[in-house]
Amino acid sequence: MLRITELRLPLNHAEDALRPAIVARLGVPDDALKGFTVFRRAYDARKKTAIVLIYTLDCELADAATEAHVAERLAGDRQIRPTPDTRYQFAGHAPVDFYQRGEPRRRPVVVGFGPCGLFAALILAQMGLRPVVLERGKQVRERTKDTWALWRQGVLTPESNVQFGEGGAGTFSDGKLYSQISDARHLTRKVLAEFVQAGAPEEILYVSKPHIGTFRLVGMIEKMRADIEALGGEIRFQQQVTDLLIEGEGEGRHVRGVELADGTQIRSDHVVLALGHSARDTFAMLQRRGVMMEAKPFSIGYRVEHPQSVIDAARFGPNAGHPILGAADYKLVHHAKNGRSVYSFCMCPGGTVVAATSEPERVVTNGMSQYSRNERNANAGIVVGISPEDYRSDPGGSGPVNPLDGIAFQRHWESRAFELGGGGYIAPGQLVGDFIKRQKGPAAGFGKVLPSYKPGVHLTDLSEKGRESLPRYALEAIREALPAFERQIRGFSMADAVLTGVETRTSSPLRINRGRNFQSLNVHGLYPAGEGAGYAGGIMSAGVDGIEVAEALGAAMLGVPAPGTA
Repeated sequence: MLRITELRLPLNHAEDALRPAIVARLGVPDDALKGFTVFRRAYDARKKTAIVLIYTLDCELADAATEAHVAERLAGDRQIRPTPDTRYQFAGHAPVDFYQRGEPRRRPVVVGFGPCGLFAALILAQMGLRPVVLERGKQVRERTKDTWALWRQGVLTPESNVQFGEGGAGTFSDGKLYSQISDARHLTRKVLAEFVQAGAPEEILYVSKPHIGTFRLVGMIEKMRADIEALGGEIRFQQQVTDLLIEGEGEGRHVRGVELADGTQIRSDHVVLALGHSARDTFAMLQRRGVMMEAKPFSIGYRVEHPQSVIDAARFGPNAGHPILGAADYKLVHHAKNGRSVYSFCMCPGGTVVAATSEPERVVTNGMSQYSRNERNANAGIVVGISPEDYRSDPGGSGPVNPLDGIAFQRHWESRAFELGGGGYIAPGQLVGDFIKRQKGPAAGFGKVLPSYKPGVHLTDLSEKGRESLPRYALEAIREALPAFERQIRGFSMADAVLTGVETRTSSPLRINRGRNFQSLNVHGLYPAGEGAGYAGGIMSAGVDGIEVAEALGAAMLGVPAPGTA
């Protein structure tokens, strides 16, 4: 087959326009084209009145001779190449009696059942290695009830919320399934294919910015859990890992299992740490156990809400509302005068701002959308990048920053947000116009934009001296960025848009160091993985990292080369 990239057609092209466009592009008669499939469909909206669709297509010609002739004739055309093989290839498969023959073997353990742990467990199960998954939270439907209790009643369950439970933080999100990671082995295709098999719409295989949404993710996660169990895997919920079992000294240290909160020990020589970025107590345990970690940059800020119609009009002009385009998104960056970078994060078209705390008396925000993306407001994090030097506990000190200092920093501002909101997990907020003008005191009320955050938003002065909701450098950078973003998205700095605080958990504040074999640098058999370990950001990259870690672990257990190393 041949792949055509960058085939452009008008937004409103006829349904049957693709075939003649392909025939013309390849320079063949119509009967030479046996069939085609859409591999990717994106759009170019830089000219709002003339938006075009951009296709990547895989074309099957009448016979091999015709295909070879066309390929030779168009050999110098960079947009026409042989279709790459995107099928997933396993490193190996365990024989049926793998755990019965030879010397005793212990099943691999996966700690955490978010996107990374889910795909690590799935690949291990598909390889015949029957993983044991330990998830501190509850099954996804029970977890959903607990999460709604926080949103509707202000009642937090610390082990069952937006951060903890089956599906991880990605369950309560926009369900974005795209990433900027390098993907030479087409592992993102494996992630998408598994999601489709679990019930996701097939369009996620070809639209440029696929997403699913929370309600659909719930059923899909349950289906994937059932697949893992059918292959011999085991998922245990409400099982918090509180310690690692490690043998040996120095360079000979090796993981030998885990200990749970009730004192139960599970023996294993291969443990995947697929922690979320909020597993703060587990990070502290890892430090006590001497697992190598380092502080890393992350970002802090607010959620901003606008009418979705304002974003649609700014991005798509007269084509706003077109069914192919859907609800418009945006991606913005501003380099402030104080040296800070401000950018939009986890933009949720037609979504809601959600309470995402996992600890009592702290307020954390995040964004979420359903598949339809048809809520009234658009929201995004507007966040400022910070470095370990910004949050070290000994300002101006020398030497490495304590990896746990970032957690202390996050907790400080989350506690301040709880205080400013007045308790009950109500979040502090301010109108964008008042924030830009440095308005002292709260506004009398909301304008056109009613905040979607539940349990509610309390209007206040987010910059009040002595009670600032963020560090002063972050406040000044965001205040400068909002009018700058207006130049890209008309209406972005509208006076009654709403800022809701705070967004602190954009990514893990630390990295659990690992080598090229995906194992901890100083504990053999321990595989740090995913977002919490500092190697992913979002559903797709976490899923891909889970696959790669499972491949490395599986290859080690089976005694075969890991993919990409043969």
